[in-house]
Amino acid sequence: MTKTLAYSVGKPSTWWLVILGACLGVASALTLLAAPIGYRLGVIPLRIALLTVLRWGAYGGIATVVVALIGLGATLMRPKDRRRGVSLALTTLVLGAVLVGIPGRFGLGPPKPAIHDITTDTQQPPQYVAVLPLRAKAPNATVYGGEAIAARQRDAYPDVKPLVLEVPPSRAFERALATARAMGWELVEADAATGRIEATDTTFWFGFKDDVVVRIRPTTTGGSRIDVRSLSRVGGGDVGTNAKRILAYLEALKIG
Repeated sequence: MTKTLAYSVGKPSTWWLVILGACLGVASALTLLAAPIGYRLGVIPLRIALLTVLRWGAYGGIATVVVALIGLGATLMRPKDRRRGVSLALTTLVLGAVLVGIPGRFGLGPPKPAIHDITTDTQQPPQYVAVLPLRAKAPNATVYGGEAIAARQRDAYPDVKPLVLEVPPSRAFERALATARAMGWELVEADAATGRIEATDTTFWFGFKDDVVVRIRPTTTGGSRIDVRSLSRVGGGDVGTNAKRILAYLEALKIG
């Protein structure tokens, strides 16, 4: 009995800072999850979810990284036979870094212009038709904002431009439609006669509904010009989501 007790007393334990860092990581992760879940359930307003809950989740991630680093350093300073909790500290450190990075996707990272309507043609943007009933209660209108919005888009996303394919409009329409389906968009209408495709894309975290319209027109050389417009239903800014969506679509269309 005496030998057993002596062994238990001398057994190395995990440094308390390592445990604290892990607890902070779990708490921060739950806070970040509360933002989209609370918004989807209708119990947390969008502004509070984005600007308060997510922000505190990011702060928790930073605290997790700091505490995990201190705990890891303190653990490594122990004798080799008493370094318990190194793996936990390293895992917590990685978790904290991920938690800090997630809020950056929702406007807590590098600043993006407060615009939510992006198009490859700012002079004659593609017009929405079929999705209009779906946007009946959406705060954001489908009327394009004109040069004021166009200038901000050009400054922020200069690579958002029309795509020209050296194929006739009929083939371009088929490729455009197939690519829209491959992107996982919810197809609303595909009108081959007018060369117009309308669809809705739902974002992963918050479930935001953004509407996309694709327009195919013939060129003077027998090819096709593809213009795309992506418009958020809610929110003053989209933190770059619509531009990324258009660029990803055009790149996939180009390859396909």
